[in-house]
Amino acid sequence: MKYAILSDIHANLEALNVVMDKCKQCGVEKYVCLGDVVGYNANPSECLEILRGVDLLACVKGNHDEYASSEDEEMVGFNPHAREAVLWTKSHLSEEQQAWLAALPMKKTIRGTNMTIVHATLDSPEAWGYIFDVHHATDNFSYQFTQLCFCGHSHVPIAFSKRPLTMGGENPIQEIIEWRTPKNVPPEELPESMEVKLETGWKYLINVGSVGQARNRDPVASFAIYDADNATVTRYRLGYDIATAQAKIKEAGLPERLALRLERGN
Repeated sequence: MKYAILSDIHANLEALNVVMDKCKQCGVEKYVCLGDVVGYNANPSECLEILRGVDLLACVKGNHDEYASSEDEEMVGFNPHAREAVLWTKSHLSEEQQAWLAALPMKKTIRGTNMTIVHATLDSPEAWGYIFDVHHATDNFSYQFTQLCFCGHSHVPIAFSKRPLTMGGENPIQEIIEWRTPKNVPPEELPESMEVKLETGWKYLINVGSVGQARNRDPVASFAIYDADNATVTRYRLGYDIATAQAKIKEAGLPERLALRLERGN
């Protein structure tokens, strides 16, 4: 069974279409979403309907999904551009679409699989915290009872492994360096994909990056495919039509910075 793991689509239709085409090419059978389907970009309704039109095994709620489907207009912690985008998004979603987003859980262990999913962190998903290092990963592993936990929110691909304590030696929790985008390497020189082979008895915490708004200075759509039969998780980097996505943002009257950051990947 192959599962597509998507996160932080953020209403970027151009990026999502490229990702869905790749999923079909790779023989993906089920889809999993880690939240923030909407926000920032100009096609929230279209992206939501694409997601709901596939075999969606599970989806959790992101902070933009939360605010776009609630009465909270204060949005504590949001910068003005993010807040403006959420208010615009709310006006472009139907009541039924908002209700669907509102009903999403904060975290979920997917029955019949070895996966737990969350947008932010397992220990306090509603606080919208970030996982950037081994210290943060350690807290998350304390609440992880499945081999795999997929998360999003930071828009930065990062992965950690936790080997069995019986192996002894150094800290059992380590970052999987190969998953992170290398520094000082031009995006055009990076590979399209990178694979992690899952070891029996180990646990993994994996951020798959963002489909719709990269923040690791690599302006591509990032997502992963989990191949349960071969025990691999592969992250893909896909170029998409950034210019069209930017034009839509500007045409919608959304903050120009949201368009500019797409080409910079930050």
